[in-house]
Amino acid sequence: MQPPLIVGNWKMYKTASEGREFIRDFLKLHTSQSPVDVVIAPPFTALQALHDALQSSSISLAAQNVFCEHEGAFTGEISPPMLRDLGCTSVILGHSERRQHFGEDNDLINRKVHSALSHQLRPILCVGELLEEREAGQTNAVIKKQLLGGLKDVSAEHMVQVTIAYEPVWAIGTGKAATVDQATEVHSLIGAILESTWETKREAIRILYGGSVNPDNADILFQSPQINGALVGKACLNPDSFVKIIGSAHRSLN
Repeated sequence: MQPPLIVGNWKMYKTASEGREFIRDFLKLHTSQSPVDVVIAPPFTALQALHDALQSSSISLAAQNVFCEHEGAFTGEISPPMLRDLGCTSVILGHSERRQHFGEDNDLINRKVHSALSHQLRPILCVGELLEEREAGQTNAVIKKQLLGGLKDVSAEHMVQVTIAYEPVWAIGTGKAATVDQATEVHSLIGAILESTWETKREAIRILYGGSVNPDNADILFQSPQINGALVGKACLNPDSFVKIIGSAHRSLN
């Protein structure tokens, strides 16, 4: 089994100078001997600043999005080679905010997944149901559709480069995280789909939980062997709370 993975998604917060300040404070608190893999995904404008600030650390850099073409007349977009040049090793794709606010569907997300993989960027594919879908008993169908659509035609060989993040939309930014049982049930479903569709061993792919993860609930969430880490939003913006969540992942190994 791979070590836990904690991804901090800064969303549209922090300028480049604020990002440098965060890293300075964070590295004072974070132990480099931690067995937990840590990734930070700042806005595009702060990628260069964080790349420079993280040079001597074990922290990896991710982007929050990427376009599906290598280059071209696509004003305002960022390509995989551009992200690689800035030191990114992974990219968040299919986040519910991209689906909701920018109309991204499974087909576009799938194109982005393939583009990322072709340029040695590890996709962190987000899946999750709306509150009304959960209440209607549609969670399993929604998750399966997003997984199979987002990962269409991805080879079994490439699947080991993919991380899945289960983010119930009703829990994102609401302060209401899924219970351990709710998260474990969906993580188990995701694992079963990956094994049956790609014949990939469950332990080869990390499945993260995202949705109001904070220092108060992280210990409980990480008690589930099906939860291999977290995609953290609001709580990752403060160095102290982010370090505490990483510590919870570390303790889950004992």
